[in-house]
Parts: sequence; C-alpha cells; structure tokens
Amino acid sequence: MSEPTAIGPPAEGSGGPSPRASTARDRRARPLLRTTLGDVLRRVRRAQRRTLADVARAAKVSMPYLSEVERGRKEASSEVLGAICDALGIELSDLLVEAGRLAEGRAPVVRLDLARVETIRGRESSPARRPGDVQCLLAA
Repeated sequence: MSEPTAIGPPAEGSGGPSPRASTARDRRARPLLRTTLGDVLRRVRRAQRRTLADVARAAKVSMPYLSEVERGRKEASSEVLGAICDALGIELSDLLVEAGRLAEGRAPVVRLDLARVETIRGRESSPARRPGDVQCLLAA
C-alpha cells in the first residue's frame, strides 16, 4: 500500500517553487464548498420567503438534513443538491456559479423578475419621471 500524499506547497529544497513564490490568492483561506453552497441555498430560500419545511418537503429530504446542508455541516450529493435546486426552482449550474462568485468575493448577479419590475412601476410617483419608467442601478 502506498503512503498518503500531502497536497500543498512543496517542501523547501524539493526543487519546486518556494513557499514565498505562492500568490496571495493561494495563501488566502478558501471556504469549503459545502459551506458556500449552503450559504447560497439559504439565501435563495429566504429570498423566496420559504420555510425549511416547505423546501425539504418539495425536495423529499428531511428538514434537519436540509438545515445541516444550509449550514455547511453536511456534504450533499449531486442528486440531493439537484433535488433541492428543483424545489427552489433554480438550476444546479446557477447554484454552482453563484457559489463560485461568493468564494472569489465577487458581487452576486441580481436578477429582476417581471413581478418585481411591476411592483417597482406601481410605486413610481415622482412627477419628473414618466409613468412606467424604471431605473435600475447596477454595480460591478
């Protein structure tokens, strides 16, 4: 049986780049994928104003298990993640992209659906604006 291999920067004198040659990004602590995925799932669920029980029922997982996934304490399989995404009405690929953005510290993409735009239009009261005009501030 072979010995376990350590993954990390090469030891000094091993012929590889020195630890000082690593970038700041490499030295920065990276969050666990399960933690980041859980954060995104919780944000989406809360944005939809849905309960753990509701989403767990729709995904056919237990409520305590979904809670553990959202808190990053359980490593969900791709099948379970897919079921949770289906229950939330999002694509698994969108979950992964959003998790990548959070892990890299980039701002999330905010999608405005038609219902939200209609709500904004309904609140339009400024006489300087024409009825139906909607202003949206986007930041990158």
